[in-house]
Amino acid sequence: MAPLFYLRSLLVFALTIFDASAAPQAIEKRSFIIERQQTGNVRARNGVAEVARAYRKHGWAVPESMHAAVINATNRATSNQAGSTEATPQEGDSEFLSPVKVGGQTLMMDFDTGSADFWVFNTQLSAAQTKGHSVYDPTKSSTFRPMPFSTFKIQYGDKSGASGNVGKDTVSVGSATVPQQAIELANQVTQSFVQDTDSDGLMGLGFMKGNTISPAKQDTFFGNIAPTLKDPLFTANLRHKTVGSYQFGAVDTSQFVGKMKMTRVDPSQGYWQFPSKSFAVGTDAPVTNPKANPAIADTGTSLLLVDDVLLKAYYSKVPGAKQNDAGYVFPCSSSLPDLKMELGSEGYMATIPGELLNYQGLGGGVCYGGLQSSQGQPIQILGDILFKSQFVVFDARGPSIGFAPHA
Repeated sequence: MAPLFYLRSLLVFALTIFDASAAPQAIEKRSFIIERQQTGNVRARNGVAEVARAYRKHGWAVPESMHAAVINATNRATSNQAGSTEATPQEGDSEFLSPVKVGGQTLMMDFDTGSADFWVFNTQLSAAQTKGHSVYDPTKSSTFRPMPFSTFKIQYGDKSGASGNVGKDTVSVGSATVPQQAIELANQVTQSFVQDTDSDGLMGLGFMKGNTISPAKQDTFFGNIAPTLKDPLFTANLRHKTVGSYQFGAVDTSQFVGKMKMTRVDPSQGYWQFPSKSFAVGTDAPVTNPKANPAIADTGTSLLLVDDVLLKAYYSKVPGAKQNDAGYVFPCSSSLPDLKMELGSEGYMATIPGELLNYQGLGGGVCYGGLQSSQGQPIQILGDILFKSQFVVFDARGPSIGFAPHA
């Protein structure tokens, strides 16, 4: 049975349908910056759990051998035993989120370039499922309108996910507002889906092709706001151990060095996807893998998940590195070489410092790598570790994506 608030909203919708279908108010072309905010939640890193989370997010099966490793790592991370290094966060691991107003209610959300869904914790979920979150309440918004017969379903590779109904409401990010942004309101979630996020929701910044609303896909916040911006683009300036920011409508050239290297992307799968065929480890000469899978730039993933050709070449240069059920690990005393990756088809080689690839100390002098396997899947996922090394431009024209080292 539909929740009472949703039935009431349908009645309001029927009475105000002409107002709801009116054209959105014109918005002056502009640019604006969103500074991420430190939540105060400092989490211990859990590398293997983050890898499994990325697999599920993109519909990949989590290997059976990894399941036990995830459970063991999670148990260690929550243990109160003295000397548990995994329960102690590394420096700079505070959680950073961005404030978004939905129907006048402020939520702290993840901006996710690897998805196209706008999902929020809401009052259709139980108190246990929303514990620790700010929760969106449609009944407290005078601008909420249901979308009759529209539903969404986010299905992960291990059958976890969320489903529910859909409405539209006014969404404000910085100084910009979309009057009727599609909002996904879950009424059924699996436990692992709830555990996968520490934010109050996700704001997808991928392409509409990846949106899960049916019978008609809905555009993202960026897709709706792009025509109102000075330039139809946004940038991600997500530096190591700093708050970082997103800017919509303009590129701040003082934030990077050298020339911005732009390359076309393939949006057909809903991702900011581009070729990445060559790489170099440390001071070695570049190697080209003609069979390399394309890569995506994904702010919603923490690590780098790459083809095995690159993965094995990198860890062959790390003394003592080995692969176990959790992925690649190595002695914390080992010096990690820099990794260079070709991003796009224009020959640009981005340098990712080796220090960024030491993701987590596991205890006993063993560390977990920030570079792990994509398990033979058709894309390589370049997450936050890439963004810590590069200023990135997402441009709707083309569409295209650009990279340059941080200033």
